[in-house]
Amino acid sequence: MAVSLDKVKQLREETQAGIVECKNALDKADGDIAEAKKILRKKGLKIAEKKSGKQTNQGIIASYVHHNRRVGTLVEVQCQSDFVARNEEFVAFAQQVAMHVAAFNPSWVAPEDVPEADLKEEEAVLRSQAEREGKPAHIVDKIIEGRMKKFYQQYCLLNQAFLKDEEKTVGDVVRELVARVGENIRISRFVRFELQGLGEDSSE
Repeated sequence: MAVSLDKVKQLREETQAGIVECKNALDKADGDIAEAKKILRKKGLKIAEKKSGKQTNQGIIASYVHHNRRVGTLVEVQCQSDFVARNEEFVAFAQQVAMHVAAFNPSWVAPEDVPEADLKEEEAVLRSQAEREGKPAHIVDKIIEGRMKKFYQQYCLLNQAFLKDEEKTVGDVVRELVARVGENIRISRFVRFELQGLGEDSSE
């Protein structure tokens, strides 16, 4: 059964997936939009993997200032086209990331952004801790590997539990958004401002 152009347009508008992905999903679903959406969701991670190498030359800068006016953030989120940059879901996501950065104060976007010197210093501290705890030498490396994962979860934005859904990491949410809009999306950088000299009550 030939799928009408109107249905392809409707599915694209509702999911922001690419035109080709929408047409293929509708073909497999015999024109059923609800079933086509399920197919697109199942393909989500594969789409994200394919898109991850695409250049991101468009995007927006989102900002957030906490209600106490003492903490604020700027976040640059990139995509491939101006069409997606103006998409409401993309803009909302960027705004949520700006809020997340204000709340969780990450140090880097991703593990690969952590300077080598900082990694070596953290690994040395963890090795010393494991040795003081009397852990057997043959499992020390495994212990360090596990504790480094926790380090990334604490300090790397993409590895942190997402502010709006703690069952997912920020990276998971990025991949899901990539699947829906059909374009590569990248959080390229952020900056967090906080009034100097504030104590632990700065988030109140």
